Amino acid sequence: MKLGIESLLKDPSLIKGRRVGIILNAASRDAKGRLSVDLIYEYGGAKVSAVFGPQQGFFGETQDNMVEWDSSTYPPYNIPLYSLYGKTRKPTIEMLEGIDVLIFDVQDVGCRVYTYIWTMALAMEAAREADKEFIVLDRPNPIGGECMEGPLLEPEFSSFVGLYPLPFRHGMTVGEIARYLNEEWRIGARLTVIPMEGWKRGLWFEETGLTWYPTSANMPTLDTVNIYPVTVALEGTNISEGRGTTRPFEIIGAPFIDEYALSKELKGMGLHWVSFIPWRFIPMFQKHGGRECGGIFLVINDKRRLRTFETAISIISSIRRLYPRQFAWKEPPYEYIFDKPPIDVIFGTDKIRRWLEEEVPAQEIVREAEKPLREFARIRKRYELYC
Repeated sequence: MKLGIESLLKDPSLIKGRRVGIILNAASRDAKGRLSVDLIYEYGGAKVSAVFGPQQGFFGETQDNMVEWDSSTYPPYNIPLYSLYGKTRKPTIEMLEGIDVLIFDVQDVGCRVYTYIWTMALAMEAAREADKEFIVLDRPNPIGGECMEGPLLEPEFSSFVGLYPLPFRHGMTVGEIARYLNEEWRIGARLTVIPMEGWKRGLWFEETGLTWYPTSANMPTLDTVNIYPVTVALEGTNISEGRGTTRPFEIIGAPFIDEYALSKELKGMGLHWVSFIPWRFIPMFQKHGGRECGGIFLVINDKRRLRTFETAISIISSIRRLYPRQFAWKEPPYEYIFDKPPIDVIFGTDKIRRWLEEEVPAQEIVREAEKPLREFARIRKRYELYC
């Protein structure tokens, strides 16, 4: 298969002789491990005028949410390196003055709350406002393009972890999302998507033959990527999602949790696609930093049967049931939203939190939350590039 960057360089006529800016990070590489900005600089026949980086820094060096980084200079070419997670999350008119075409080439992880697709959306808006062309170089959805799960974002819960309505697990590539946002939500950018060759909706990343390069400090391996839609919801609680350990998002827990009791509870819920291994750990930073925590290590047994949303709801409801006095929802802010509980911002609705507080069974929550997905699947079909 060929990535969008490789397809572009087969016929670089779209950028040849033009001034380009490119949004990327250190994971934006071709099948041979070459960085996209270097490829465009050397083989695209274009003048690279600026580089833009999303959340977590160009090299994925920052470790947490709301940790900003500053614009600087990109040393190899002595051109501006603009931060899109600092003073602004949207390219300014001044940043775009010296370019004709803005390119987006960033690897997503397939879950709505990962902010890179929203950097893309804001950049599309900026390109329209500055009358610049916008090119998306498509990359795989690493957790497959068939399954959709979880609630559809409600517009009143719009944030940088969900600017426009998408399911929690959306099953789309960045190119498909760009097409959907541009038409369905009328961003109106002069958009071109360069598709991949050879990617199929049923492929998971490990089946592509490509190397996974960490997209951020806490997304180091494909094991992390695959379990992320399950445990990222714990960012909205006082339960550690494993930041500050060597296995972020695969390990979860808190000082008040008995690892054996929680493992036993979850094993009795029929979630056979995941094993819940009793585990103890000491996070080096973030929640419960320096304190010993009891919890579980999540190991996926069958990724094709994996129901990420049901598993997430089951974990939260089990911890609430076992530790009603110690469990708590995290207080604001979360991704610069100060007036809503972080769990509502993450799920894009307050219904999930309310149902959990009312002790609605996990399967019933899933059934109700996912009702809008049938209509969304019909809409999504119009923007799909792959079968």
